[in-house]
Amino acid sequence: MTKSDQQRLGNILWKIADDLRGSMNADDFRDYMLAFLFLRYLSDNYEAAAQKELGKDYPDPDTVENGGRTPLSVWYEANPDDIEAFEKQMRRKAHYVIEPKYLWTNIAYLARTHNDELLKTLQAGFKYIENQSFGSTFAGLFSEIRLNSEKLGKTYSQQNAKLCTIITRIAEGLSEFSTDADTLGDAYEYLLDQFAAGSGKKAGEFYTPQRISDILSGIVTLDSQSPEEGPRSKLASVYDFACGSGSLLLNVRRRMVEAGGTIGMIYGQEYNITTYNLARMNMLLHGVKDTEFDIYHGDTLKNEWDWLRETNPAKKPRFDAVVANPPFSYRWTPRDEASEDMRFKNHGVAPKSAADFAFLLHGFHYLKDDGVMAIILPHGVLFRGGGEARIRKKLLEDGHIDTVIGLPANLFYSTGIPVCILVLKKCKQSDDVLFINAEKYFEKGKRQNYLNEEHIAKIIETYKERPEEEVERYARRVLMDEIEANDWNLNISRYVSTAEQEPEVDLADVHRDLVSVENDVLAAAAKHNAFLKELGLPSLPGPE
Repeated sequence: MTKSDQQRLGNILWKIADDLRGSMNADDFRDYMLAFLFLRYLSDNYEAAAQKELGKDYPDPDTVENGGRTPLSVWYEANPDDIEAFEKQMRRKAHYVIEPKYLWTNIAYLARTHNDELLKTLQAGFKYIENQSFGSTFAGLFSEIRLNSEKLGKTYSQQNAKLCTIITRIAEGLSEFSTDADTLGDAYEYLLDQFAAGSGKKAGEFYTPQRISDILSGIVTLDSQSPEEGPRSKLASVYDFACGSGSLLLNVRRRMVEAGGTIGMIYGQEYNITTYNLARMNMLLHGVKDTEFDIYHGDTLKNEWDWLRETNPAKKPRFDAVVANPPFSYRWTPRDEASEDMRFKNHGVAPKSAADFAFLLHGFHYLKDDGVMAIILPHGVLFRGGGEARIRKKLLEDGHIDTVIGLPANLFYSTGIPVCILVLKKCKQSDDVLFINAEKYFEKGKRQNYLNEEHIAKIIETYKERPEEEVERYARRVLMDEIEANDWNLNISRYVSTAEQEPEVDLADVHRDLVSVENDVLAAAAKHNAFLKELGLPSLPGPE
């Protein structure tokens, strides 16, 4: 599918959402829309896998009568004794099973014919997918999608009718497009972006703008110790402890694949249950098998993921790359024993007023010695005092802060403040910090500013090359002595100012210009008075 086709599909789906949601909150309607897109993908992928598995025994689609029947439903009816063995094979090869009555073809048929059983069938189908399709891996996947919500209608009949309209429109919108993982995955991302644009501050809970993701993924997929060597060939593991809908993790995966490399396990953690479910759907929609990722629902600050609290050093999880866009300056309540928490013990506990460094230290704790971490944070972490200053000083003294990147303001849907990217490493080669001041490099949009491909490439290339010489008003490598002299303050403008020097004023030239202007005024006044004299009118007073 071409880029223009992807854009057209995204526009079609967004128009459907905009037309049909009515007075419903955009976030609520988002969940219905994306769930149905997900069901369409699962169904098409499963039917393609079934056709491959059954081979010549798979019924010819052209011979299947209407009525929502699929070739697979015909095969099920004709081969009841073989279903168990078939599904066992499908679990092994496709990693999941869907009964024919819950496939999109049947659901779309029920919607198109306004069948009263649509809502009940959907409810049963969602429960089946949650509890049986993938085993226990996807329990609660649709838990936040209320098919009998009064937002769809007050009665069963009204709810069913609304669902019929929504699904029919989606089916019509998708009918002329391919439904492979890339296509529907791109459509899913497009809708996430559009819904985020309409969600204001809530958008930060589930979506990192694609261009920001491009920077972080571009950094962590380079060789961690020698970025100038280019992309790494293998990334065994990547972790995002505030993964939202999973877009940032998928961006890392995409960049690795496009560079010809390989990626191992993808790990994510998300506190919001709805967003956690969006992330799991997003992974599958992009062709990531359920055995290739692990998303955990839990509080990162409390470190609720048991696996991460492993006390045996030999079994303790470590990641090649850590990426994150956590909530900015989130108020939290550290436990009394937080100072003994292994994540914070060596650096200190972040203040209650802002958990920024608590998030950073969590991710850094699980980074491999030769790994790289890139995290988006508000500028305040660079210069705020108190406990944050002590944490910052310790990270700098130990040589863990590698690069500080300042970004323009108003890039996010959820906030207009300027943000920075911190790149951290446990073992880095250079005894300095690279500062990149990209605050002036952006294009202005209607609601948000945005970075184009050239802006992103310039940031990544500067990080990659780590230039010895200063790049005027853009980048500079700063030795630790200078940072220490500035009391460990990392305010970017202290080291790389974007201000342009005012041109020197030559007072002699200015004086000559003023004299010339004054002479011109006198000459013009004299000429004007001559005309007035000829007309017999009084002269105008000249300049004193």
